[in-house]
Amino acid sequence: MIRILPAGLIACVTAALLSCAVAVPGSVAGSSAAAGTSGAAQPSSAAGAARITLPPANAQFDYQIGGPYKPLASTRIVDRDWHEAPAAGKYNVCYVNAFQTQPEDEAWWTSNHPGLLLRDANGVLVGDPEWGEIILDTRTAAKRSALAGIMTHFIARCASSGFKAVELDNLDTYTRSNGLLSYAANRAYARLLIVAGHKRGLAMAQKNTSDKSKDLKAAGFDFAVAEECQVYGECTAYTAVYGGRVFEIEYTDAAFKAACKARGRSVSVIRRDLDVVPRGTSGYRYLWC
Repeated sequence: MIRILPAGLIACVTAALLSCAVAVPGSVAGSSAAAGTSGAAQPSSAAGAARITLPPANAQFDYQIGGPYKPLASTRIVDRDWHEAPAAGKYNVCYVNAFQTQPEDEAWWTSNHPGLLLRDANGVLVGDPEWGEIILDTRTAAKRSALAGIMTHFIARCASSGFKAVELDNLDTYTRSNGLLSYAANRAYARLLIVAGHKRGLAMAQKNTSDKSKDLKAAGFDFAVAEECQVYGECTAYTAVYGGRVFEIEYTDAAFKAACKARGRSVSVIRRDLDVVPRGTSGYRYLWC
């Protein structure tokens, strides 16, 4: 999904993505912002990993990746973009668009790392048709390593800001790549990011690719963030693997009502507006069951 990066970050990215420390609106880089500690702590399987804290199962969740706002007192888990500050007193999940570019930093990628962007046989960039984001090229070990080096910058920022977990979005790019990418390559890349997160004490959330949940849990994912699994009939594929640690977002009243009836007592189900705008903004919608 499209997320807007602030101007200060764009300047930072253009200068030097991996070493830059920039003051961004709403940023608390290097702070020790409070975060909820509910949920079991466990060691990661990654070598040298820190202990991680899982999100509390079936706890009220809020999806704020379109902009932060004060969560309800009853909310225990908040998911926000990586450049935002965590919500005080909550378990915070950090959103990272790990498999596609943001539209506004496409120029940086094409100038600095054109070989890491997916192109077809004619050299044309391959993009996500729904969100206008360029797909990252995970086809070789060298490219996966280079991409992981870039994304680890964001993961490290999540940890230093006080987040407890990371959501890696768009793992399913291989399904939109016209056959250029494979699940195996995306899994291998995801594994690099999981290791990076676990070493920093972060739980890692699977996003998309519900049919591969069992294998992805074996790769190291700890829980799932599921968009519209009611609409696409995917929810059982997540809950069979992650149990109550599936955090479901639906975007229509009908899907939300059906999801609440089917799973509302066992997992956190919320209704959000498609643009996930902050409360007080036109179009905002948030319901929970």
